[in-house]
Amino acid sequence: MEKLIQKNDTYQIIGICMEVHKELGFGFSEIVYKDALEIEAELKEFPVLREKEFNVHYKGKKLRHKYFADFVMFDNIIVEIKACADGIADEHISQTLNYLKASGCSVGLVINFGRKSLEYKRLVF
Repeated sequence: MEKLIQKNDTYQIIGICMEVHKELGFGFSEIVYKDALEIEAELKEFPVLREKEFNVHYKGKKLRHKYFADFVMFDNIIVEIKACADGIADEHISQTLNYLKASGCSVGLVINFGRKSLEYKRLVF
């Protein structure tokens, strides 16, 4: 059986996302869920950085444009928040994989609050 990287931390993050979804339901914009998730993470005393900036390099040179991940939790898990009625799309997965590559983090979560039930996708880079 394959061992999941950062299993306990990702389960805890998904747990607080479920708490936010239980409290707010679906239908709000992304920013509302980000604000609520930040509060919930702080209540649980999770290490959390919001709108973490990552540089992108090309052939050893830093590019002018940067990535801003919604959250970095536990110092090394990228958490991207969505509020899409259509669910998690391929472009959300691609976006998070790009963030993982730019950040050096190996685990990412795409969390979608936009449906009746919370959706999430765990990604490993």
